[in-house]
Amino acid sequence: MFKTILLPIDLSAETSWQAALPAALRLGGDDIVLHVVAVMPDFGMSVVGSFFRDGFESNALQEMGEHLKTWVETHVPKGVEVHPHVLHGRIYDEIIKAAQKLDVDAIVLASHTPELSDYLLGPNAARVVRHARQSVFVVRS
Repeated sequence: MFKTILLPIDLSAETSWQAALPAALRLGGDDIVLHVVAVMPDFGMSVVGSFFRDGFESNALQEMGEHLKTWVETHVPKGVEVHPHVLHGRIYDEIIKAAQKLDVDAIVLASHTPELSDYLLGPNAARVVRHARQSVFVVRS
């Protein structure tokens, strides 16, 4: 069993947690500590940020935090110790950094069935699998 598990989710994609959440709960057992993370991607190039109004990022992060809190209350069973985290940056980098900082035993994440472009570009799940120090469980959706 894994005591502390990181569960990255995409709040706008049910497939990112529909199978992964039950898998994480099974892996953790009765005494699980579940860290649920949602990552808001950054703008990438600084010139892109200039197209958004002042305060956009902080407002978006706050709103995302409220959505994540509601998601946790709705989907994580009562009695599970759960800690929601909103992160900001490159998705795979933020997941790996959070896993290190929170000292989790395992990462459970969903991945879609690969397409040709995924083999060439490498999706977030593949990067997490390659670079995380923890065990990574990929749940196909």
